[in-house]
Amino acid sequence: MTTLYDADFYSWAKRQAELLRRRSGNEIDWDQIAGEMDNLAGSEERELVARLRVLLSHLLKWAFQPERRTRSWRLTIANQRDELTILMRRNPGLKAKEAEAFSDAYRLARRDASLETDLDVDVFPAEPPFTIDQAKDEAYLPE
Repeated sequence: MTTLYDADFYSWAKRQAELLRRRSGNEIDWDQIAGEMDNLAGSEERELVARLRVLLSHLLKWAFQPERRTRSWRLTIANQRDELTILMRRNPGLKAKEAEAFSDAYRLARRDASLETDLDVDVFPAEPPFTIDQAKDEAYLPE
């Protein structure tokens, strides 16, 4: 049996929002609502990793290809820092996930930087050459 949740997520979500506003507890799809709340929290964690990944790959490129530095790289670094600041201000609970996200993002950023620069992945350190605080610091650029 296909539920509205499976057949038309949009309509299901609008209906659940309406039921929540009316406090219609008996009609609310509680299990699906709980699952969607988990998904929303997960999307914030994924955004944290994604923002860090882009930031870290650009910091690696900046450090390991100084002859190719561009204003575009600097702009991307600045933009990602700004977006991270906003994300963390709006979601202070993510602070508990920041170290894990940094580790995951660095692993991915290392590979990205390798593919983007045509440098062997082993050129980039296995462990981050900068801290998360340095990476987020608007005054920091690796030399």
